[in-house]
Amino acid sequence: MAYEDQGHSQFALLRQRRFLPFFVTQCLGAFNDNVFRQAIIGLLFWMQATPTQRTLYAALAPAIFILPYFLFSATAGQIAEKLEKSRLIRITTTMEIAIMSLAALAFALQALPLLLLALFLTGVQSTLFGPVKYSILPAVLRPEELTGGNGLVEMGTSVSILAGMIAGGMIFELAGAHGTLAAGAALVALAVAGNLASRMIPPAGAGAPQLRIRWNPLPETVAVLRLARRQLAVRNAVLGVSWFWFVGTVFATQLPDYAPLVLGGSNTLYVFALALFSIGTGVGSMLCEKLSLRTVEIGLVPLGALGMSAFLLDLYFAQPGAATVSGLDVAGFLRQPGSGRIVLDLTGIGLFAGFFVVPLFALIQSRTPAGELSRVIGALNIQNAGFVVAASLLCLTLRTWAGWSIPQLFLALAVANTLVALWIFSIVPEFAMRFLSWVLVRALYRLRVRGVEQHVPDKGPALLVCNHVSYMDALLLAASIPRPVRFVMYYRIFNIPVMSWIFRTAGAIPIAGAREDPALLQRALDAVDAALAAGELVCIFPEGALTRDGEIATFKSGVERILQRRPVPVVPMALRGMWASMWSRRGAAPGSGRLGRMRVPRRFRARVQVVADAPLDAATATAQTLEAQVRVLRGDAA
Repeated sequence: MAYEDQGHSQFALLRQRRFLPFFVTQCLGAFNDNVFRQAIIGLLFWMQATPTQRTLYAALAPAIFILPYFLFSATAGQIAEKLEKSRLIRITTTMEIAIMSLAALAFALQALPLLLLALFLTGVQSTLFGPVKYSILPAVLRPEELTGGNGLVEMGTSVSILAGMIAGGMIFELAGAHGTLAAGAALVALAVAGNLASRMIPPAGAGAPQLRIRWNPLPETVAVLRLARRQLAVRNAVLGVSWFWFVGTVFATQLPDYAPLVLGGSNTLYVFALALFSIGTGVGSMLCEKLSLRTVEIGLVPLGALGMSAFLLDLYFAQPGAATVSGLDVAGFLRQPGSGRIVLDLTGIGLFAGFFVVPLFALIQSRTPAGELSRVIGALNIQNAGFVVAASLLCLTLRTWAGWSIPQLFLALAVANTLVALWIFSIVPEFAMRFLSWVLVRALYRLRVRGVEQHVPDKGPALLVCNHVSYMDALLLAASIPRPVRFVMYYRIFNIPVMSWIFRTAGAIPIAGAREDPALLQRALDAVDAALAAGELVCIFPEGALTRDGEIATFKSGVERILQRRPVPVVPMALRGMWASMWSRRGAAPGSGRLGRMRVPRRFRARVQVVADAPLDAATATAQTLEAQVRVLRGDAA
């Protein structure tokens, strides 16, 4: 599908002040964090620390960094809710300068306890930054930009983490005797750069400026976790993101041993494997906007989960045993038989991980009220930390006590990922429903959209009216509109087997004529009014039936009854080219009421358009005026 409104991709955000300074700030922060952690490892080798000391650091450092997420995430969510967002980001980057100055002193003194203190404070600063990192996006981006913006953030984070690990590991090799001074100077310089970038972020408002901050972390942790569970879809999106961190932790913690033990490589091969995963994640994150048609398309989540499982499973079969060689560099590994398959698997896992996590973040941001989002992100960070710790302990247990190999861990992870995904999707059928509709729309149509971004309101209630051509109309409109839409449809269509499950899961509202079922009609009008009162989008097909000849039939007065009860803006829309597509009645016998002949392949992958025009005021929007407007929009492209 292509949008004709503006013709820009997510990369256009990198030229806009509302996004670019924030993007640079968060990338520099992720980069600096990983430079710091890898530089500590470099210092241990530079100081010729004993294996016992290195093992002690390897056990302490992750725990020290992640502890603040458990202790302070609830408080951080409240602070991010109360304060203006750009101000809070400047506060956190100023904290980073102070913390990295302390770290620079610790490097100069070669004081490991002081470095661990600085690492703990870095965790505190990251905890405070986490909620505002994701809650600022819906404040500065339009709904149709959320997926692309999140894709950029995830891509930038993945690349920054990888680059930071590489840069931090090279400082002592490049600087030699001056490694401690170089490490400290680099950390402070990066922190200052991040602070300068943060000062360019425009004001973004506070989510809940009147919120009273409660400083006791225990009851507030319980409170924010309950807040994140209030909406079923958000609750399970939070669970999905935490599961992504579980999978990522298992995968990332095993790569350092996977490279030498299974692939027979050196340390450079580990970095190469990590780079493949990180680049795959970045590419997958960036592709989400195009694949989602600039909507919050949670249909990509099942695709991402299944893809991750498939490539994890293939990674096991690609190299299930121990390496028969050792010390391979990247070039030597690539010359080994089967290396291309492993490269593809590592990249594919990251690619589908991007498909999995980006829509989940976008869903959390779009479905959570603005005054609660930062606290929900705080709850997400608490749960993420728990999943990270659980993954680390599980890997340690299975490898140390149960004697599992790393390929066996990856096999178990593939199975567990599939089971968890199926469980989540069974609890919230909306994920599976959107996946099915995503596949159908992209398989059957070549869709273009014009006017939707401009005229469908980003927030608040609106009534959408459109001509009715085929049984696929609702799916096409849902794929074209960034916000969730409640569709009003004829109850006989609503009750079509298989499709009924899709419509019901999407929150469609069945309706009947006054002569057929007056009680159902009244229930439908009540449901429409309740949805509009709740600030939702509702779409109706005022013709009341599928067109039998490709022409627009007379609009019925039901639209006026809706607007009399609830005066909201009315957005006229039109489907163009659908009469020649599959699932229309073109070619059916007159009066048969049946679908026309499919005439595959001529009607397969038909070119169709969704066109929207400026909203009309409820006071002037009659059935007659709306019909005339939709006729103009539809034009001759029936």
